[in-house]
Amino acid sequence: MRRIDHVVLAVRDLEQTADLYRRLGFQVGARNRHPWGTENRLIQFGSSFIELITVGQDPHRIPQRQPRQFSFGEFVRNYLRQQEGIAMLVLSSDDACSDAALFAHHGIGDFEPFSFSRKATRPDGSETQVGFTLAFATDPAAPELGFFVCQQHYPENFWNRVFQQHPNAAVDISGVTLAALQPERHRTFLSRFSGTSPRPLPGGGLLWDLSRSSIEVLPTAAPNPSEWPAMLTTLSVQVPEPGRARSILAAKGFPCTNTAQGVIVPAEALHGVSLRFTHIQHPGADGSEPD
Repeated sequence: MRRIDHVVLAVRDLEQTADLYRRLGFQVGARNRHPWGTENRLIQFGSSFIELITVGQDPHRIPQRQPRQFSFGEFVRNYLRQQEGIAMLVLSSDDACSDAALFAHHGIGDFEPFSFSRKATRPDGSETQVGFTLAFATDPAAPELGFFVCQQHYPENFWNRVFQQHPNAAVDISGVTLAALQPERHRTFLSRFSGTSPRPLPGGGLLWDLSRSSIEVLPTAAPNPSEWPAMLTTLSVQVPEPGRARSILAAKGFPCTNTAQGVIVPAEALHGVSLRFTHIQHPGADGSEPD
């Protein structure tokens, strides 16, 4: 069963956003620069991470899209021309090349796998190598959003407990929410993308249960600011004590609301992303090393 590997959160000011997430109680990693024109900072958990990403200062480094090639830099740039927020949902993969062929067979993606590696810095300051292969997919009912799976080639170099120690005690991403005008239009794509079938939610929503996490699609009657038919609106993060997270939020002046699902910071305070702190509920989401 796949799990959420990470979410790509596109922002216009990477340093300001990194400071914002530190104030939320997260440890934010060093700035990384990509040869295709984007720059990021990561927030790592036990088996998932948040990728804060922006476009670098040299737009000429962004390659133009070619047939069967997904231009990551172009996608982020185009997204940010409209808004900030969760631009992409990324699931785990054991074999991204096979997944690319599977997506093509299902008619949800006909892109060549994309592989890259880079140097990373360990907590002690020494360098190591990390590498990834990505397989992209497209939801016809949400063409403005990005979806791909990620295979890690050196997971022992990437995942590190030192980077996973957060003042708010967050341990993993527990789910994402897609707000959609017509949830049923996303059933086929998300089932093929995730490799599992959904169960119904009250009110016409759908829920895909993944390993340690989930994807929910909830109906919305109000158009979003960009008038897109669907948006990734909410990121849920597991914590052992939501009350502790709320105390940190209150001390830093963040507005938050207690709900049955957890403590929520509204999208207006976080670049269009609602952040929900939920109690640990998925087996294995205890800060242990990923599968």
